[in-house]
Amino acid sequence: MKITLAVLAGAAGLLLSALPVVAHHSFAAEFDATKPITVKGVVTKMDWVNPHSHLRFDVKADDGTIEHWSAECLPPNGLYRQGWNRNTIKAGEEVTVTGFKAKDGSTYMWTQTIITSDGRRLLSGSPEGPGGPGEPPAPTTPQP
Repeated sequence: MKITLAVLAGAAGLLLSALPVVAHHSFAAEFDATKPITVKGVVTKMDWVNPHSHLRFDVKADDGTIEHWSAECLPPNGLYRQGWNRNTIKAGEEVTVTGFKAKDGSTYMWTQTIITSDGRRLLSGSPEGPGGPGEPPAPTTPQP
């Protein structure tokens, strides 16, 4: 009885220790670097969570229906280092989000930049390149 309990406890421990490994993924595993996308919508929520923050926003489709989008961003610490705080983007604000579409074709994307209705340009993706870490830097244009 004690041996069975010890084996079950050990197996459960191994399974639980593997969860953090499964939870994180590479850019290329989920997003398509050949499918850049720009989407305009109204912010519904900003989730400041690890391992990646998420911007939730509603987009009015061509047929008039509302699509619920989620844009994966850097983790909270990465956003803070790029000048963000919890009040940078608020629910109800109109934004234009540029990034890369999910491989599964859903309304999910990786975020590179967010432009607010008042013209602020916020970085929220990898500063290293247009797709993900390790890619060459995107050409830059001077900001006003």
